Amino acid sequence: MAQDNGHNLDRDRFGAMLQLMHRIRAFEEAAIAAQKDGLVLGAIHPSIGQEAVAAGICANLDRNDLLLSTHRGHGHTLAKGADPLAMMRELFGRAGGTCGGKGGSMHIADFGVGMLGANGVVGANIPIATGAAHGLKLQGSDRIVTCIFGDGAINRGPFLEGLNWARVFDLPVLFVCEDNGFSATTRTREMTGGGGAGARAESLGIPAVAVDGNDLVAVDAAARAAIADIRTGKGPVLMHCRTYRITGHTAVDPATYRPASEVAAQRENCPIARLESALRLAGMADGDLARAHGEAAREMTDIAAQARDTDWPAPEAAYTDVQDMGDPRERAF
Repeated sequence: MAQDNGHNLDRDRFGAMLQLMHRIRAFEEAAIAAQKDGLVLGAIHPSIGQEAVAAGICANLDRNDLLLSTHRGHGHTLAKGADPLAMMRELFGRAGGTCGGKGGSMHIADFGVGMLGANGVVGANIPIATGAAHGLKLQGSDRIVTCIFGDGAINRGPFLEGLNWARVFDLPVLFVCEDNGFSATTRTREMTGGGGAGARAESLGIPAVAVDGNDLVAVDAAARAAIADIRTGKGPVLMHCRTYRITGHTAVDPATYRPASEVAAQRENCPIARLESALRLAGMADGDLARAHGEAAREMTDIAAQARDTDWPAPEAAYTDVQDMGDPRERAF
């Protein structure tokens, strides 16, 4: 542990997490550029400005722990250990993508690292996570499930259903509300009654902890404590991480529903800038901080180029990994 200028900060640990946040941001910046070039079809939902939630949570998970994410899931997937080249190929619809090029941005999954999938339906990952956690408990496994969802999801039925089931059966699941303040283009506070995610969880008997989601050190500490409790059999925990989405809802959303001054202020408050300041005070050199950014940018630029040059999936692969439910005219009527 390094102590400098009154700061007690593990420079190796948090330096690595800074690098991860840079990689997440660089991946999404490369994906947005590729979409402008026509290489990505369909929506991209960037998490630029929210990287501390992904990094701080996933740093405390084991590789075989399970994770479920949202339509804004690039950062979570990368932080869980997925191969960024396979992820980029998935966005490009190319062979070698995490889902064979069939899922795209909103449905990235990588079972090899315990990532059960992003989900394009708001809140739909919550009951899936609860079911996975119930399965682990029945198996007597020491693994846990982490389910990350947005603030808009707490106003949908699956939130109540999933949390209630997890509490009733004391399931090993960490619920994480990644609260960026907006449900698509509407401020969430204007359509959410009561005390929000934490109050609703506590009403069901689930402990809830609120954390500044732009403070990587705080997210890391809160996640470590919550996960330790879950592993000892205390049942579900909810973390409410307040953060901010610097980009629009999608890569092509100009986000004119919020003032430019607000976004500018949040850029100064973003988790990368804040961790860099903390590491600088802890004695990390400016050159090392700049190197982390440059290495991430070069890595993801190269990955985007490799994905662009990858072949399309073979036509005969179109019907693999697809469930055949038969002719609906014969089965449904």
